[in-house]
Amino acid sequence: MKLLSVLLLLLVPLLTSCTDLVLPLDCSDIYNSDSSRLSGVYTIYPIGATSAVQVFCDTLEGGWTVFQRRMDGSVNFYRPWDQYKMGFGNAAGEYWLGLESLFHLTQRKNYELLVDMEDFEGNKVFARYSSFSIGPESDGYSLQVSGFTDGGAGDSLSGHSGMKFSTLDKDQDIWDANCARSFLGAFWYGKCHSANPNGIYRWGADGTLYAVGVSWSSWKGYGYSLKTISMKIRPVQ
Repeated sequence: MKLLSVLLLLLVPLLTSCTDLVLPLDCSDIYNSDSSRLSGVYTIYPIGATSAVQVFCDTLEGGWTVFQRRMDGSVNFYRPWDQYKMGFGNAAGEYWLGLESLFHLTQRKNYELLVDMEDFEGNKVFARYSSFSIGPESDGYSLQVSGFTDGGAGDSLSGHSGMKFSTLDKDQDIWDANCARSFLGAFWYGKCHSANPNGIYRWGADGTLYAVGVSWSSWKGYGYSLKTISMKIRPVQ
């Protein structure tokens, strides 16, 4: 009896801590639980306890959840639908979080979007949008984005609002041909793009192949492929 009492005393704190455990939905939950955390790779749970995924959290201005990042060309982004749906790459480097996780995130909270980018000369700019969400797979993960604020990059994304996501093997754009195949990427293409962040990683200005690089046309045009670009969201303050 005495041994049982001792075991219960030891187990009660553990059971209590388990019931108090709240799995972070996104990087803002991680940041809000401890604002001293540095930017880096963390685990979030966009769809519940069985949906653990690693992301890069940017904590310089709060808890930004990075869902897309290009930085060195180490990951191939010319991929089929299933991989864009589930995600790929390495959260410590280049990666895509996954459309299904992104959909569930934007259904749970109201998010703003920040797109950071840099050219090969070291110039850094951004574009910010006060509202960002995507629809379910049954609606083609259609994009809804609005509320542009210019950080020097110009607005290359608002024209994609309302478009469905397209990949090389799932053409959902409104062009006669396949935008993803024509411009070697995957995105919310229309007819076809003013931004191609998931295009082929190239090195700066190169006009030999039109608009296939990692481009943001309102800043550097279609013939320039950026050094870095990242797309990140956080709950509207």
